[in-house]
Amino acid sequence: MPPRFQEPYCSAGCPVEAALGLIGGKWKGIALYHLTGGTLRFSELRRRIPGVTQRMLTTQLRELEADGLILRVVYPEVPPRVEYSLSAKGRTLEPVIMALKAWGEQHARTSVSAAASEAAA
Repeated sequence: MPPRFQEPYCSAGCPVEAALGLIGGKWKGIALYHLTGGTLRFSELRRRIPGVTQRMLTTQLRELEADGLILRVVYPEVPPRVEYSLSAKGRTLEPVIMALKAWGEQHARTSVSAAASEAAA
């Protein structure tokens, strides 16, 4: 586990803080979601996340790899081929990611339609 999470938990919220520290950020959860479908090359992952820059996606993927949530395989080809997949530890997040997806589908649509209704009134 990374050093930032090795200290004993100080309060009831610390485990939540630790978990959000691992998967938090604008792009990590989205990358993890797309990797639940299987192994993806960097370019495929970037295409599925059109708003992210190459540099930011690289940074987020490196952090996920360092935290043991994804696996990165580099094939010695020209040009190099890099593939990403969820690690065993990352697979344990699938129920959480799917729950977030379901919550977003239910509540994000409700929020958008409510905001549209208020704007029309």
